[in-house]
Amino acid sequence: MPTCLREDLGPLINRSHLLLVSPDSEERTLVKGTFNMGNLLKVLTCTDLEQGPNFFLDFENAQPTEPERDVWDQVNVVLKDARGILDDLQGYKGAGEEIREAIQNPNDESLQEKAWGAVVPLVGKLKKFYEFSLRLEAALHSLLRALTSTCYSPTEHLEREQALTKQFAEILHFTLRFDELKMTNPAIQNDFSYYRRTLNRMRINNVPAEGENEVNNELANRMSLFYAEATPMLKTLSDATTKFVSENKNLPIENTTDCLSTMASVCKVMLETPEYRSRFASEETASFCLNVMVGVIILYDYVHPVGAFAKSSKIDMKGCIKVLRDQPPNSVEGLINALRYTTKHLNDDSTSKHIKAMLQ
Repeated sequence: MPTCLREDLGPLINRSHLLLVSPDSEERTLVKGTFNMGNLLKVLTCTDLEQGPNFFLDFENAQPTEPERDVWDQVNVVLKDARGILDDLQGYKGAGEEIREAIQNPNDESLQEKAWGAVVPLVGKLKKFYEFSLRLEAALHSLLRALTSTCYSPTEHLEREQALTKQFAEILHFTLRFDELKMTNPAIQNDFSYYRRTLNRMRINNVPAEGENEVNNELANRMSLFYAEATPMLKTLSDATTKFVSENKNLPIENTTDCLSTMASVCKVMLETPEYRSRFASEETASFCLNVMVGVIILYDYVHPVGAFAKSSKIDMKGCIKVLRDQPPNSVEGLINALRYTTKHLNDDSTSKHIKAMLQ
């Protein structure tokens, strides 16, 4: 059995303390050396040496280097608005009562006007959410171009461009949170359906529609498709990643899929290794890692020809699912449902019965 290298988790980062551990004994030898690893610390175990490298990425403190700065600045402009989008969505109450009264009293013009007046500003919010999804798609393309370029291997990209990797992770975290809030708020689709029906009726009757300036018919059609998805932001990212691969035919698809599988491995190792999990300054970072792990699995499943669940997948799906199952059930039910219902290949014949059973 080979001796394995493991990083000691002392306070030093640039001066790494590596433990030589023999799996057959308790014997440990401390070896000191200077390694310029920054915040991305390589974690090597016996299994990892066979399966490929895993990394501990400091999601809490990674800062952009000079080569990352241009892309980081572009993406940061988008991410700055993400918190406000989530706050607005969380506070979205809908116009259910006004709509019900208007439908029950179709001849009461004042109630019709009241419902329309309540719905129009809400549709303005829905428009803002949709337009943000387009900005997020553009930001994702910028990050993928940086993290999958042929100048480095996918692993080297994650080592050298930690701040961009963190931004990619933040986009995934936002996406799953947005979709979770959307799925639990039926008022969104009810409001938008009422808006479209009323707008069509006004158009037929040649009644000027104040709200049409906000959302015209063409935009309303695109928004309708967006909100009809159970997980609209995840669908946007999945389509955007697939589009990125198809538009960059000179770039090997493995550059993209290996980037995603390595990120999944990063998160799994951090979550299942107590020494590394203890480095998190906040328990929210653990939740962040879980979201990111599930997000990259879903993207990988859409982009890779045979998906994330096949035996040839570079993602350890059994290990990732076990990490999810080891968390308090209430905290991960939404993520397990995301793997159950929003992946592409889970129900393929090639997916092992054991993996399917783990997600039951």
